[in-house]
Amino acid sequence: MDIGPISRSVVGVRSLVPDDAFTASILGTRREGSGVVIRDNGLVLTIGYLITEAEEIWLTTRDGRVVPAHVVAYDQETGFGLVQALDRLGLRPVEFGDAASAGIGEPVVLVDGLGRAVEADIVAKQEFAGYWEYLLDEAIFTAPAHPSWGGAALIGSDGKLLGIGSLHLQMSRDEEVSDINMIVPIDLLPPILSDLLSRGRVDKPPRPWLGTFSAEDNGQVVVMSVTEGGPAAEAGVRPGDIISDVRDAEVEGLADFYRKLWASGPAGAEVPLRVIRNGREAWLRVRSADRGSFLKRPHLQ
Repeated sequence: MDIGPISRSVVGVRSLVPDDAFTASILGTRREGSGVVIRDNGLVLTIGYLITEAEEIWLTTRDGRVVPAHVVAYDQETGFGLVQALDRLGLRPVEFGDAASAGIGEPVVLVDGLGRAVEADIVAKQEFAGYWEYLLDEAIFTAPAHPSWGGAALIGSDGKLLGIGSLHLQMSRDEEVSDINMIVPIDLLPPILSDLLSRGRVDKPPRPWLGTFSAEDNGQVVVMSVTEGGPAAEAGVRPGDIISDVRDAEVEGLADFYRKLWASGPAGAEVPLRVIRNGREAWLRVRSADRGSFLKRPHLQ
C-alpha cells in the first residue's frame, strides 16, 4: 500500500502545559506526538493526553512548516482530542474507515507526524480497561509496535483511518512477550463529533470520577495510588485497598468496577465503596466529581 499521500496528512503535535496544571506531574509539561488532519479547514484529530490543559499547541507538517493551533475539545470517555490549526495547513483530510469491520490479522500501517510508518497487523480487538478510570468496549491492538505511537494514525489496507494510537503495551502469547500498540477506534468519533465541535464536550452529564489508579489482580481491583486532593483521597481510600463492592454490588474486575461506578449516579453523587484493607472490611463514602473540573482550560472553546 502506498501511504505516501496519506502520511503527509499526519502532522506532529507539540504542546506546552503550565507547571501547575493538574496533569503536569503525570504527563509532563512538554508533550509531543502526532495528529491527523480530518477536515479541509485544518481540524486535527489526536490523542487527548497530548493536549490536555495545553496553553500552547504547535503543528508541524512534513515539509517543516510550524503552525499554531488551539484546543477544540478533549473527550475523556474515548480519549480523543481535537485541535484547530490557526493558519492554513493545505493538507487533504484523511477519510474515516470502518474500524468495526477490520478483522484480526488484517494488515495495517501506523504512521506518525515525522512520516515514520510501521507495517503491522491487527492482533486483537477486545475490551480495554485503563488504570486511570478509562474503558473501551473494543480497542484495537496492533503489532509490531510503533516507537512513536501517541496520536499516530492507523491506516487500513483501503487507505482509510481506522483509529488513533494511544498506548504502548506488552502482550504474552505462547510464553512469548511482544510489544503492541493500543488504538482508539475511529468509529467512536462520528457520534460525538458535532458536540465536540460546537460545545467542546459531549452533551451529556459527566461520569462520576473518584481519582483512583487501580489494577486488576486475579479478578480483584487493587488501588495502586490515588490522586492528591481527589475524591478518593479525601474519603480515605488508600493504596493497597481492594475495592470489593460499589453500592452493595460486588465488583468483578476492573471493567466491572468502572461500569458500576458510572452507573451509580451523576458526577457529584456519593458513591459507597466497600474496601478490604489488611484483611478487614470497611465502607467508605466517596463524593464523586467531574474529572474535567480539575483541569485547566486556557484555550478550550
